[in-house]
Amino acid sequence: MGELNHQSLDEFKEFREKMNRKILESGHLGIKRFFTLDTQAYSNGALPKKTKELLGLVASMVLRCDDCITYHIIQSVLEGVTNEEFWETFNIALVVGGSIVIPHLRRAVATLEECRELNELSL
Repeated sequence: MGELNHQSLDEFKEFREKMNRKILESGHLGIKRFFTLDTQAYSNGALPKKTKELLGLVASMVLRCDDCITYHIIQSVLEGVTNEEFWETFNIALVVGGSIVIPHLRRAVATLEECRELNELSL
């Protein structure tokens, strides 16, 4: 993904929404069920959505999925996650995943900075 700019986050969100729509329009029942399960898993429950997004962020970093990392950072910012909470989350991902996570940590920090800049612009 490289260096992020304001347009890249918009492009990410637009592409994700467009492709998700196409996937769901396929009508495949198993795929629809999985997408529903995924959505429900991150809803408020015994654990708040904020905590679940951070859990998803750790898993995504350990699994090294930059798209998922970007998504969970965006959602976490929307849920009000502080920079201190992000750094503790990044640390857990690094401890669990090891040094292979470092390139994804770099991109995660760039994504977080981009989200913070966009958030400041929208105030």
